[in-house]
Amino acid sequence: MVTPPTPTPLLSIVVPVYGVEAYLRQCLDSIHADIPADEATAVEVVAVDDASPDRCGDLLRGYATEHPGLRVLHLARNVGLGPARNAGLDVATGRYVWFVDSDDWLPAGTIPAVLGRLRVDRPDVMMVDHLRVHECGREEVDASSRLLRGTPGVVRLADRPQLLRVQHTAWNKVVRREFMAELGLRFHPGWYEDIPFSHPLLVGAERISVLDRVCYLYRQGRQGAITSTRSGRHFDSFEQYDRLFAWLRHRHPDGRWHAELFDLMVNHFLVVVGNDDRLHPHLRRDFFRRVAAHYRRYLPGGGYPRPSGVAGLKHRLVGRDSYLAYAALRRAHRLAGRLRGGTGGDPLTDGTGPAADGPARDRTLVSTHGNGSE
Repeated sequence: MVTPPTPTPLLSIVVPVYGVEAYLRQCLDSIHADIPADEATAVEVVAVDDASPDRCGDLLRGYATEHPGLRVLHLARNVGLGPARNAGLDVATGRYVWFVDSDDWLPAGTIPAVLGRLRVDRPDVMMVDHLRVHECGREEVDASSRLLRGTPGVVRLADRPQLLRVQHTAWNKVVRREFMAELGLRFHPGWYEDIPFSHPLLVGAERISVLDRVCYLYRQGRQGAITSTRSGRHFDSFEQYDRLFAWLRHRHPDGRWHAELFDLMVNHFLVVVGNDDRLHPHLRRDFFRRVAAHYRRYLPGGGYPRPSGVAGLKHRLVGRDSYLAYAALRRAHRLAGRLRGGTGGDPLTDGTGPAADGPARDRTLVSTHGNGSE
């Protein structure tokens, strides 16, 4: 007898698991229930137990017994989100890989839509839309989602540069596995591991497609999520941006995309430094100093389009390493917000607004010889 070859799955869904006992079954059920019976061989699911300290390991073993299509890796020690994704990637066999976080879930109809678009477009990267879902059940459209609209067929980043400003996460991208290897991309340890992964995918892709439908439900406010955890580990973001620009220098020594990524970096840092949920006040000054150092280190020689208005003022203050002026501006803005009866939140300093969307641009070019380097 000749054993027929096992067909290669079109899609591998890699689910890293750590400390999500309360949410894991919802995630796995949303994936399993969404795979059509006639597509069972087209999708494989790989769950990676990152030495989770709760009952996640037992839950995965039980779920795999009930659902033989689930492959489970149990890591001997905790390695963190990025390396756990790598472990799943190493055993994945699908032509495409989708990294789905285990505290999030998929809406019904997602997997058939993803499979269908992958077959039609054959992209290097396919981007999908998402909703933010709060613990109370409230759903919120991400501010950057509008940048996905109206993307025709298959494009390159040069055709739709605004795609670089869509939220830079791994889970909103379905990626051709061989393309990832061609770019030499892996996840690095530490927080903000998506930074040196997601941006290079778009920069290096010859074929980008957009599935303009909500394919991912992103849980907000979970205890332990890094966006709501005060920690010195937010300083990991500096090393992740070092890795991003090192990759960019190697792949594009002509400086292409440097100015765009520099602007995104500064905006991202301003979100973190101003967010009370991420940085304890006693760390804010040190973080700002590190932001100013990265500004000087990576400021493009040809300048960059500095934002207009208050956002542009903050960029100037970072360029001048003027923490006291920045802190005064932040306090004034928050006071004005409270007097108006609002929260006083600032979309470029506390993460409450469309930071991923990017501020409005003016024509001011900041260069190594201009005001921004003072």
